[in-house]
Amino acid sequence: MEPTWEDLPVTLCNTTLISLDQLNFSKATPVQAACIPLFIGNKDVAAEAVTGSGKTLAFLIPILEKLDKHMQETGKLKKQEIFSIILTPTRELAFQIKEVLDHFLELHDGVVSILFIGGENPHNDINKFKTNGGHIVVATPGRFESLLEKKWDECNLAASVKSLEILVLDEADRLLEMGFEASINTILSFLPKQRRTGLFSATQTDEVEKLIRAGMRNPVRINVKEKRDNSDLSAARRTPASLENQYMVLDSDEKFNQLIHFLHINKKLKILVFFSTCASVDYFSKSIQHILKQHQVLSIHGKMKKKRNKIFSRFRTLESGVLLCTDVMARGVDIPEMDWVVQYDPPSSANSFIHRCGRTARIGNKGTALIFLLPTEDAYVKFIEINQKAPLQMIEKADDVQNHLPKLQKMSIKDRSMMDKAARAYVSFVQYYVKHECSMIFRVKDLDFGRLATGFGLVRVPKMPELKGKVLTNFVAPDIDWATIPYKDKAKEKARQEQLNSGESVKKGKQKKHLETKSWSQHKDRKDKKKKRKEKTNKRKLEISEEDMDDIDKDLKLMKKLKKGKISKEDFDKEFADDSGSEES
Repeated sequence: MEPTWEDLPVTLCNTTLISLDQLNFSKATPVQAACIPLFIGNKDVAAEAVTGSGKTLAFLIPILEKLDKHMQETGKLKKQEIFSIILTPTRELAFQIKEVLDHFLELHDGVVSILFIGGENPHNDINKFKTNGGHIVVATPGRFESLLEKKWDECNLAASVKSLEILVLDEADRLLEMGFEASINTILSFLPKQRRTGLFSATQTDEVEKLIRAGMRNPVRINVKEKRDNSDLSAARRTPASLENQYMVLDSDEKFNQLIHFLHINKKLKILVFFSTCASVDYFSKSIQHILKQHQVLSIHGKMKKKRNKIFSRFRTLESGVLLCTDVMARGVDIPEMDWVVQYDPPSSANSFIHRCGRTARIGNKGTALIFLLPTEDAYVKFIEINQKAPLQMIEKADDVQNHLPKLQKMSIKDRSMMDKAARAYVSFVQYYVKHECSMIFRVKDLDFGRLATGFGLVRVPKMPELKGKVLTNFVAPDIDWATIPYKDKAKEKARQEQLNSGESVKKGKQKKHLETKSWSQHKDRKDKKKKRKEKTNKRKLEISEEDMDDIDKDLKLMKKLKKGKISKEDFDKEFADDSGSEES
């Protein structure tokens, strides 16, 4: 028999800020309706559901309900007693979960939540835990592992987790993709075996299956999928039904102008724009801010430290604006009223396509996602439709858009730092393309490097192994000596001039040889060749030593024969001399 919301304990209405009669299947998402009764009923749960399906409440409500029951039975919790731990892959998702949790804790006196994430001083984390406590911990695995393993004078965090009742692994597949498997295993070794565990994921991979077997006790598996439409009920859809996926085919030197046009005509909407690399986010965010001065343009990527939380919080409160980001924002993050997701560059993995799109059309709301593709990448549409069960609809590029690429060059000519940012973005994009997971579609040999350089607004094309021997067409460098371009920052320009004047970059009247970077593939080839050379040398050494041993053995046998009188002194001298002669020749 299917569980109903009425089966839930009455105390649930004290945990949340809604009344019990509001809790029914018409208001709950499928993953919530399936998970909450089971999790509350002391079952381990391994749930797979499409992105934006409401997984956060599916584990927060059971945690709060079981915490409420625990307090009724045992009395007040100790200040440093950890009741539940929620592990998430990114700081943004951890911050978001804690925000939702704190909203519910307004009616829970004496219950404290705490956030352990990177970018903060670990001593501050421990001091905060010692002073305020933390019954529900929301953390990223790397930071929580380091806090558990280190012995602190202030408090014993490892002892505090011995009373743990519930562990939640949110976005479990992403946790493993980001290399947190070792950290999770370390954390599990500190936790009590008798606990409830919830694992929530948008995709179920082999690695997630291993984690389920290692960290869970007979879990109930829940798989929530949406159908395409009534005509194709057998085909499960991996994106929300309320999401419309679109694609646009255009050349490398058209992408930026089309993006500016798109952002301008949708200036009253909230838009998330994904790029392939941190360097691209840095460069294009400055460029768009310069051109669209009236727009709120923010940026986030994985190399940012403390600023990330502030930027994320600010964007969530905006009614309209643009956030440029990498895949650090692709998983689990819930931004209210997100109207559009634009993928300026295709993601490096097929799964990331789904998760990027899933930042809009959440919890039944409508949303639209758009991806830019080069003419040589059009096979990606069919690939995503088959591999990720996500159909895409083509839209035409806008006509007569304004050409903003000369403005990018002017920005670089006025400020050397922008020239440097443009070059780094260009190089990092090519490297991303070289390492793309779907190399049959995203082929480096198909890239028009000149047109790509024009699209990045370069004033010169940087030296790269991938460009060696190539003739660049579709790119015209401005008639300027790029070596004379100054930094807008006076301190940086002063340091550059001092370096030039001191002759650091010139030796004996000649310019220092430029150290060219090596491509990822060349680095790998070089390491392989070095390994083979080492193996060959060792083999040669082994062969030489065996030859020497044979000679020594032969000489010893001759000496024994001479000693025993089996050969004469003349015969011994003759054979020994022959050996010496052969060595010398």
